[in-house]
Amino acid sequence: MKSDTILVTGACGQIGSELVLALRKRYSNVIASDLKDATGELKDSGTFVKLDALHKPGLTEVVKKHGVNQIYHLAAILSATGEQNPELAWRINMKSLRNMLDVSIEHGITKMFFPSTIAVFGPTTPRENTPQYTVMEPNTIYGISKQAGERWCDWYFQKKGLDVRSLRYPGLISYKTKAGGGTTDYAVDIFFEAVSHKKYTCFLKPDTRLPMMYMPDAIRGTIELMEAPVEEITIRSAYNFSSLSFTPAELAEAIRKEIPDFEMEYAPDFRQAIAESWPGSINDDYARKDWGWKPEYDLQRMTKDMLENIAKMETA
Repeated sequence: MKSDTILVTGACGQIGSELVLALRKRYSNVIASDLKDATGELKDSGTFVKLDALHKPGLTEVVKKHGVNQIYHLAAILSATGEQNPELAWRINMKSLRNMLDVSIEHGITKMFFPSTIAVFGPTTPRENTPQYTVMEPNTIYGISKQAGERWCDWYFQKKGLDVRSLRYPGLISYKTKAGGGTTDYAVDIFFEAVSHKKYTCFLKPDTRLPMMYMPDAIRGTIELMEAPVEEITIRSAYNFSSLSFTPAELAEAIRKEIPDFEMEYAPDFRQAIAESWPGSINDDYARKDWGWKPEYDLQRMTKDMLENIAKMETA
């Protein structure tokens, strides 16, 4: 096992709950932290501390006490939740990031991860095969805060030499943790409803294409980025990061191949406008060229795996 000591903030969230477990298989000391209490395997598999990412003295104390030398900063307010409480989203997403960056510089953190998002793009961005470098005019607080976060990360690398790395996550799909306040959440909820009730009402229109990724690919790609040699990392804002692109109708059809009597209805809400401001597909050539990124799951393989695992959970 590797000897680095890693702190993960927002460890109880969708990404954190799975990333912590994956990191603990590779590193001897991974400290999970969150404002919420940890449960299950996350709690039982290693050290957990209650931590408010907005409280810099508390963060400093944890870093010093445990000898942390890497930080994965996952704590954030997501897109749909952020639109309902923009002041909270901006404060949490910005202030917590600045705390992580400053503590990293002040206490010798050697490497830091910051999750960005496709929400940094906006309605003026080319929607198909969105390039790494393009127009970025986000129109959600989530996207605005993450775009600002990208610029802060690049500044801390350029001006202070901090080895900070980032990915622009698409919508993430997992059976282990239910979604929590994002515009792509339908692509998680649909599987649970398909197994339980064989029907789902989608809050997006049937032809709304969005970039997505199965969580095993996202976790593996995140670790691969962080473990890549420093000379391979050419982008310090955030890498485009891609796997799947599909519409609700295409996902429903993939589910019907496994559950033939599945039914889908549509009732678009305020999240439709958010989705229409985002790309439909992402060009991630830089990630593939620089550090060898390559996804493993296609739509049908992911669908089959999701449904099988949810069915096992519900009969356990």
